Amino acid sequence: MTLNNTYPIIEAVGLRRCFGHRVVVHDVNLKLNCGDILGFLGPNGAGKSTTMRMLTGNLAPSSGSVRICGVDLLENPLEAKRHIGYLPEIPPLYKELTVDEYLRFAARLHGLAKISLQTALDEVKHQCDLDNVGKRLIGILSKGYQQRIAIAQAIIHRPQLIILDEPTAGLDPNQIQKIRALIRELGKNHAIIFSSHILPEVESVCNRIQIMHQGKLVLDDNLDNLKQRNMNLESIFVRLTTENVPDQEWT
Repeated sequence: MTLNNTYPIIEAVGLRRCFGHRVVVHDVNLKLNCGDILGFLGPNGAGKSTTMRMLTGNLAPSSGSVRICGVDLLENPLEAKRHIGYLPEIPPLYKELTVDEYLRFAARLHGLAKISLQTALDEVKHQCDLDNVGKRLIGILSKGYQQRIAIAQAIIHRPQLIILDEPTAGLDPNQIQKIRALIRELGKNHAIIFSSHILPEVESVCNRIQIMHQGKLVLDDNLDNLKQRNMNLESIFVRLTTENVPDQEWT
């Protein structure tokens, strides 16, 4: 799949979601290009998961729009989703399958042509350091391997947008370092939305930061800008997500 440089890889405008009379996501705007790695942050209940579900097409917004590589996600969801790779917080693994069986299954679900499937499988296994475990059952592999398999299923169809929800949860320090290195490498040729509660991890891999609180974006900035202003991400996060912060954007 070739990159489309005409449009941003993802552009969300005025994204809002209501459950009954309660507004849980308020007018979120987002634009990412190739090479952007966005750290998408917020405390539990801030609206992050609801927003990511809307960005992946798993939940319809009450209002607003999402375009993936110029394709409207609401009007043409199948075409838009071809450009998306998604790793949810709970990886969708079938542990009774071998790694190769599972990744071939994921490739077919993503509509990958049979003629290119083996090449894509070999490439993604190499990229995710899975070359030596293709014939092994997923269920007997370590948590680190399972997380890399979950990332592999999200990128086997070479999507332009990759959305990762807590990709290093439950991993040991060595496994975390490998996943971080993989995300940095993927970020060279994709746009990535990376959600994590581990702020040093976000600082180590991301170039953009968005923080949500009470359903609203309270920060949208480049990480370099924050560093140049000698702003610590942890202190900013605490300040902006304190329960009594006014419902307005922080500058």
